[in-house]
Amino acid sequence: MEACLATGIHYLDTANYEPKDVAKFEYSWQWAYQEKFKEAGLMALLGCGFDPGVTQVFTAYANKHYFDEMHYLDIIDCNAGDHGKAFATNFNPEINIREITQPGRYWENGEWVEIEAMSIHKPIDYPGIGPKESYVLYHEELESLVKHFPTLKRARFWMTFGQAYITHLNVLENVGMTSIKPIKFQGMDIVPLEFLKAVLPAPDTLGENYSGQTSIGCQIKGIKDGEEKTYYVWNNCDHAETYREVRGQAVSYTTGVPAMIGAMLMLTNEEWMKPGVWNCEQLNPDPFMELLNQHGLPWHERVNVELPHEYPAE
Repeated sequence: MEACLATGIHYLDTANYEPKDVAKFEYSWQWAYQEKFKEAGLMALLGCGFDPGVTQVFTAYANKHYFDEMHYLDIIDCNAGDHGKAFATNFNPEINIREITQPGRYWENGEWVEIEAMSIHKPIDYPGIGPKESYVLYHEELESLVKHFPTLKRARFWMTFGQAYITHLNVLENVGMTSIKPIKFQGMDIVPLEFLKAVLPAPDTLGENYSGQTSIGCQIKGIKDGEEKTYYVWNNCDHAETYREVRGQAVSYTTGVPAMIGAMLMLTNEEWMKPGVWNCEQLNPDPFMELLNQHGLPWHERVNVELPHEYPAE
């Protein structure tokens, strides 16, 4: 962002800023650039991948077209793919492992509730995939969504992990390989997690033999015209089809296509090109939703159906 200000270039990213020496991410550092970008006449679009990114566009679309007030939001993220490796991560192992080993958090009744990592989980039924064990994590889009949609009483993020993945992760954590604190090794400082990243399969090598699908969506409950309403919007993406098209895996595809759409809208849509620092849900969702259907990430919706997991009584 500093480089963009210095050179007069618009900015877009696909994930939250995370300090290297602390397992923590939040928007405060980037939101602080709001006035600088406005004064420079530049736009910064934050988190324009799938989650964050499309999940926020989905939520904004639901809010615009289906609700007077949204009360409960669950973002559900399933990767039911099989890459044939004993243990691998679908994106940067440093970020992936830091994300799931830190304490979980969700928003409820105006405050953050912190939980032990991976301590809340249950099977969730994903379209075209079936039930998969899903875990509550803290994910960055929750921070901006509860800020920009203050009627939300609860917001959670769920992600699937297989038992083999959990077992590997527990062992690696127990022997110190997920630590971000430097240790001395043969006279040098090394970070165990960085070393682990070096020995794990690179995410961009997983695509060739990947089978199965991802399914990512938003399940929302709220009020419309005084009546209770539910809404579920999601996309499924096939690993093998993605590899045939772009020689990549679905997790890369579902991140890259939304980044392209965000950049396209910044360049071509006057509504989207706004000086300042913005999250995706603050902009008109309709053109983004239309372009998802045109560029390989078609979405589906169900209105007023029973959602797959419980909500509290009103």
